[in-house]
Amino acid sequence: MKITLIAGARPNFMKVAPIIKAIKVAQAAGKDMHYRLVHTGQHYDKNMSDTFFEELGIPAPDVNLGCGGGSQAEQTAAIMVAFEKELIAHPADIVLVVGDVTSTMACSIVAKKLNTKVCHVEAGIRSWDLTMPEEINRMVTDSLADYMFTTSDVANRNLMRMGCEMNKNVWFVGNVMIDTLLANRARFRKPEVWDELGLKTQEFVVMTMHRPANVDEENHLRAMMEQIIDNVHGLPVIFPIHPRTAKLFYGLWGDEAELAKRLPNLHIVEPMGYLEFNYLVERAKAVVTDSGGITEETTVMGVPCITLRDNTERPETCTVGTNELIGTDPAAIKPALDKLFAGEWKKGAIPELWDGHAAERIISILGEINEN
Repeated sequence: MKITLIAGARPNFMKVAPIIKAIKVAQAAGKDMHYRLVHTGQHYDKNMSDTFFEELGIPAPDVNLGCGGGSQAEQTAAIMVAFEKELIAHPADIVLVVGDVTSTMACSIVAKKLNTKVCHVEAGIRSWDLTMPEEINRMVTDSLADYMFTTSDVANRNLMRMGCEMNKNVWFVGNVMIDTLLANRARFRKPEVWDELGLKTQEFVVMTMHRPANVDEENHLRAMMEQIIDNVHGLPVIFPIHPRTAKLFYGLWGDEAELAKRLPNLHIVEPMGYLEFNYLVERAKAVVTDSGGITEETTVMGVPCITLRDNTERPETCTVGTNELIGTDPAAIKPALDKLFAGEWKKGAIPELWDGHAAERIISILGEINEN
């Protein structure tokens, strides 16, 4: 069985890493299974990516299609053109896509048009918000996929409503992101900011913010930041700033001196590697974010998480885990932080099958399909 693995953005590699490991284990056991790793180049920073591959033990991609930049449509088209040439030159039995980025959808379309089976890892998740490009990517990919692997019972039900059948073209296997987290947890590495600021466990907050609803309008972003800083009881807030957020952020308070005066406990740092960022998350009093993946990691690590979104495609992080969805209204931030500091945050639990073995289940199932 020849499997082409697709990765286009940093979160994809966290999901692909344990799948590659599971394939190598299968190969060592004598299974006829081979993979080719295709980086579409959708998001690419040489320094960050090289470090990231090294940290997670991911081999260098067999090819980088170099399809970064451009509008949604331009990027989708560029990936489709480049991947079509790639797949014709290197045919596969299965194209395996993960997550919900543009590359996920674009490569699924190309594969189906070339009569190649598509496998979608992290299928069935839905926010039901069609203003999110990721939601459209998920819906299109799931409508094309031959094999779908899910992270939760909610995802299973979403796919069954589409007419899919459990253990026929849908399998509940767990969460490959958590495979990566658990495999690397003992290797988390202290970032420089820890000693520079004299940070102490559960005496700081980690924040990330990048979604358009939060960072594209000046007054809204300013209000969000001020509500966070004003209600964390003076604790340091560590903010690895996303390039999208940085475009608007630095001019909001006039200059750096005014920013330091108005937000004295805010510490802006460059985006971190996986091991360093999760070292902070594991030790934080809480995480304030608008990311989806981080809510999964905080749930497994038992860290309170406040999500600045009106919806989530990962409801199990709220119903089972430590996450609470509070929306994008800045006025909702103070009550959430008051609850945190009053010691009233829920303890949470770990969702079913988030045990570090999802990738093994995926490769085992694909192996059985191949043999049959």
